[in-house]
Amino acid sequence: MRDFVLPTELPNSRFPDLSPVSYSYKPSLVGAAWQFELGAEGLSFRIGRRAETWPYRCITVIRLSYRPISMQSRRFRADVHNNTGQSVRIVSVTWQTTALVAPQDADYRRFIVELHRRMTAAGATPAFEAGLSPTLFGFAAAAIVLVAVALAGLFVRAALIGSFPGMLFLAGFAALFGWQIGGFLRRNRPRRYTAADIPPELLP
Repeated sequence: MRDFVLPTELPNSRFPDLSPVSYSYKPSLVGAAWQFELGAEGLSFRIGRRAETWPYRCITVIRLSYRPISMQSRRFRADVHNNTGQSVRIVSVTWQTTALVAPQDADYRRFIVELHRRMTAAGATPAFEAGLSPTLFGFAAAAIVLVAVALAGLFVRAALIGSFPGMLFLAGFAALFGWQIGGFLRRNRPRRYTAADIPPELLP
């Protein structure tokens, strides 16, 4: 494992007067929960047999995004990167059964907000990034344009053959698709933010 490279000109990152803040979730039905804690020294976590503590000043990037899945539309994610190229993922939902992915809105929000606050207090200067990466956002937008063109073509064909039920179905599907995907793109547009102004649309 690579050693952390600690900055030398930033203030002390210890928090002796603050109680630890914990958060955990199960990314799947198989395996144990991923456990995270904000302590005096930094962000600690246990993922299976992997247990580490990242000093706050060694965290270089935090990316917040909205990542819905079929079983849970209110799913948010934080990707945390350190200065050795490692990363961990913190998600706002947890698997409970094969048919239930439960939200943990309040606990996730509290943990993410507190992470930002403690990093600021430690003098850390990471890049706070919101939404998808520009490349991934571009691919998503292009795919949506292709789907929209295909739907438009089907609608025109249905109109030419006089299939009014087909036209109605396609119009309804396009409206639903536009509403859901439009919201996804709006939340996930690439941008920067500050620790004092976390985008509310990327927190539950």
